[in-house]
Amino acid sequence: MRIEPIPEHVFLVFWVELVVLVGVARALGALMRRIGQPAVVGELAAGLLLGPSVFGKLAPGAARWLFPPHVVQSGMITAVGWVGIVMLLAVTGFETDLGLVRQLGSALASVAVLSIALPFALGLALGFQLPHTFVGNSSRGVFAGFVATALSISSLPVIAKVLQDLRLTRRNFGQLTLAAGMVNDVVGWLLLGVLASAARSGAIGFGRLGLTILAVALFVLGAFTLGQRIVDELLRSFRKRRPGMTSGLSITLLVVFTAGAITQALGVEAVLGAFVAGMVLARSRYQDTRLVERVETMTNAVFAPVFFATAGLRVDLALLGRGDVLLFTAVVIAVASVGKLAGGYLGARLAGLPRQEGFALGVGLNARGALEIVVATVGLGLGVLNTRMYTVVVIMALATSMVAPPLLRAIASAWRGTTEERERLDREQIYSENLLVRPGRVLVPAQRGEGTLLAAKIVDLAWPSDSPATVIAADPAGASAADGATAVFERRPVEQEELGGADALDALDALTEHVGLGYEVVAVGARETGISADLLSALTQSLLQRSALPVVVVWAGPHARQQLGDGFRRVLVPVVGTLPNRAAQEIAFALAAANDADLVVAHVAPDDADLVAVGADAQRSGRIASRGLVTEASQLARRLGLRPRAVTRAGSRSREIPAIAADVDADLVVLSAELRAAEGTAFLGHLVERMIGVLDATVAVVVTPPGWLLARSEATRASATPE
Repeated sequence: MRIEPIPEHVFLVFWVELVVLVGVARALGALMRRIGQPAVVGELAAGLLLGPSVFGKLAPGAARWLFPPHVVQSGMITAVGWVGIVMLLAVTGFETDLGLVRQLGSALASVAVLSIALPFALGLALGFQLPHTFVGNSSRGVFAGFVATALSISSLPVIAKVLQDLRLTRRNFGQLTLAAGMVNDVVGWLLLGVLASAARSGAIGFGRLGLTILAVALFVLGAFTLGQRIVDELLRSFRKRRPGMTSGLSITLLVVFTAGAITQALGVEAVLGAFVAGMVLARSRYQDTRLVERVETMTNAVFAPVFFATAGLRVDLALLGRGDVLLFTAVVIAVASVGKLAGGYLGARLAGLPRQEGFALGVGLNARGALEIVVATVGLGLGVLNTRMYTVVVIMALATSMVAPPLLRAIASAWRGTTEERERLDREQIYSENLLVRPGRVLVPAQRGEGTLLAAKIVDLAWPSDSPATVIAADPAGASAADGATAVFERRPVEQEELGGADALDALDALTEHVGLGYEVVAVGARETGISADLLSALTQSLLQRSALPVVVVWAGPHARQQLGDGFRRVLVPVVGTLPNRAAQEIAFALAAANDADLVVAHVAPDDADLVAVGADAQRSGRIASRGLVTEASQLARRLGLRPRAVTRAGSRSREIPAIAADVDADLVVLSAELRAAEGTAFLGHLVERMIGVLDATVAVVVTPPGWLLARSEATRASATPE
């Protein structure tokens, strides 16, 4: 293959274009955020400012140098933008909850159909009524079809960015808008293909349309069946052989780009393939959710702003100075908006959704953005549209995209959704702020004894019900224990696996390797009943020393059998101001809420006699800090609907915590420890090990690797903080 060299000047202009577009788009996006609007509004406005409307008028020579009408030059910057929008749609696919979409299935069907059919019908009627001065060289029928298509398509990339910027993706209407937007996109691109064919040949190719629809349906079906298995195996293989995020990121992007290439080859835009790929990747049990944050950061920082900024570069607002263009631009915007708003609203009401949700769906689907500009560009290139109509369609697309965010914000702030939706969103908000108890796969290695069964019980009660669990038998002796642990789970999907080895060391190596295959936490019994009086069994010792994940270690108490059936009556969690203790609180709170158990929050401060040397001010500060810790923990518990009992004492923790447990008759005590190494063994600290020996209750200790919780805490704060 012969590759023609690109002149250095072209590369120079490209790099300057990239700097200017990213800089202006990000600056305007930040400005929009400061006044309460999403960044995408500023990014779209950047194109208008840098295009012929403003920059081209103020500095025509500089504008021609920066944005020359050269196919290679414009193609380079356009390619960067399309890569970014493909990545954005992949991230959106990650956040799409197929279970929730299935629950809203009837609503999706009616909203998708009416939000396309109604604006298409209005657009068709408008296309036949517009003056001849807006029609290109084609027949009136083809022209009307282009107008109808432009008015009926919603822009999935713009919708996704708006919902993401406004943090509305997880709302019911957000999920419905994304799903309906995908349907809008597919139908719109099919229509565009048919109309382009008709414009070239004068005949509509229904046969080709049917083949394209069949091919897209087969692609989606294949993606969620065979494609899911391929993605699972790829991610599993790379995580097993090459631990770390680099290999997972490579696989993720390759899957996204491959899916995009397939749908592009089918005659539908690449963003559809990326959206489906994101959903498939999110469903994989071996996916690392931290990758989404990295892809999202890259996309929002550089690539997506380039895409949205380039959308307005060809728009010349000077054409609006002509009275007829301005008039019919207003007419087209009005007809397009009424069609989408009415279609979304009527579809929602037909499905029995609240009227506020119908308005939100109509407003969200009214965002058209860059894809309408593609439709207009195709129509202009084929001679179906002239420059006047091209300008009208592009301004309509940009105007609807800029109006949608403030309207959505107003609707969302005035209406928080149904009671069920609010409860779901509150739970998701709590999980997003948690350090440990959040959606993700949980591993339970099985060994004989009630500790393993209680570890499974604690996981089943504390973790989100959609978090799958895996029970694994590390050796043949653990097979019956695995059966018992699997039977404990009632609230979540569970699977059972075996990892047999030639000897115990091989089994432990295989188990350690398995821990790295996409799990969030490991829960294990502390020891095997009747095998050893040691604090920890060999299996648990090995896990604690080798695991890069938090491990919940459980010692069975005197009422273990009753707890396996009925759960826990009263849960005690001592509170201190550390990150490991915060993880222990999350388990205690979630478990008590799920089991309707009494919750006791306790804090043991140093005795005043121990603080004589530090003075009265330090003693008073210490008491205030103690009350603050208990108050903060109690507030977190109340968010889950709990009514905690607070206990504060002074003295030795190793003496007072067992005394409090006895006083309140706690049958589960949740402690925390950061792993330490002592002569080649896992050491939980003198205080924890001393309390385990005297507590007359089931004890669960959250053991975290050094630095793990700090890294998770920083990532959680970063994801919760807007740009």
